[in-house]
Amino acid sequence: MPTDTLLIIAIVVVVVLVIGLGTAFFLRGRKTPPGTYTSTRDPNDPAPGTGTDTLVRPGEAPAQDVDGVTGVDTLPAPEDTLGREEVAVDVPAPVLGRLARLRARLVKSNNALGKGLLALLSQDKIDEDVWDEIEETLLLADLGSEPTQELVDALRERVKVEGHRDPAQVRTMLRTELIKLVDPEMDRSIVSDRQPTGPSIVMVVGVNGVGKTTTIGKIARVLVAEDKDVILGAADTFRAAAAEQLATWGARVGVPTVRSHADGADPASVAFEAVKAGIEQEVDVVMIDTAGRLQNKVGLMDELGKIKRVVEKQAAVNEVLLVLDATTGQNGLNQAKVFSEVVNVTGIVLTKLDGTAKGGIVVAIQRQLGVPVKLVGLGEGPDDLAPFDAADFVDALLD
Repeated sequence: MPTDTLLIIAIVVVVVLVIGLGTAFFLRGRKTPPGTYTSTRDPNDPAPGTGTDTLVRPGEAPAQDVDGVTGVDTLPAPEDTLGREEVAVDVPAPVLGRLARLRARLVKSNNALGKGLLALLSQDKIDEDVWDEIEETLLLADLGSEPTQELVDALRERVKVEGHRDPAQVRTMLRTELIKLVDPEMDRSIVSDRQPTGPSIVMVVGVNGVGKTTTIGKIARVLVAEDKDVILGAADTFRAAAAEQLATWGARVGVPTVRSHADGADPASVAFEAVKAGIEQEVDVVMIDTAGRLQNKVGLMDELGKIKRVVEKQAAVNEVLLVLDATTGQNGLNQAKVFSEVVNVTGIVLTKLDGTAKGGIVVAIQRQLGVPVKLVGLGEGPDDLAPFDAADFVDALLD
């Protein structure tokens, strides 16, 4: 074969390869490597590559995409399968229907707070021994010492003035005082409307094992039921299955998930890219999952603060929701206090409020933090999460 012909063939092959690779690059879009930000870093944020501010394990190289670019990607919506198994999109239950169902479950639960108080206050004679029993019932329900004393004093005064023989009157009296204690005036709404500067940013935090990722999936269902456009950010990069779990929850309701391809990637980088995607796609809400961490682990709590700072380079964080397991009782108060100091918690999501949970924890948490319980979960189902309502909660305790 003549030399000129071989040269022409070689040139054609090179041109085809260059065009193919260039097209693939631009179709995939530019990705930002974990730990790299497009805006100025905080003075106390270590430079990338130091290994002090990420969960990348020593000696572990970051994963690479097929085009050699490390980074964060958005999970395709269910209809964009790209070789994945197609996921049927659910229609979440309406919020109002959830409230009625959750109240019915709380009524049937093993919560003896309201029943015990009604029984004690309905006795023919209420002496000091009965008042001691009432106080003990409230303390055992995790109400806390200060709210307990406040409620006992209020009940003593009303019993003295109004009497206590009529069960209906006793119930009305107790209902009024409990609602005051739960505080119906607190703003329990989730900031889920698009802000003037971009999407509402919601961070979800908590200790290990409270079900943050599952809770985020359930919150996404609540928001989709309210016709909100949502993006999820899988910044729990420490637990290998967390990103896949979150993506599955999102796919069920047609919500995309921004996630990293590398195990142990910088969680702040994933959070940054999630917010960036939310701004570019003009969504209503970006919800960011974070790794579970014990409140006494200083390094991990510092990392949580860093995630919030990095996110705020692009947009203000409008909500920080702390997920608490209601069955942990007073231990939950210690967790809540430390998390609130680090990331300024704006609302509580209380899970597992049925079963062995003590209803008084709602009051205790709100009193200690000055932060409202905004959402409650009473079951394992995908729609077993609903906005908290003080009157409905008290009525369920007393029914």
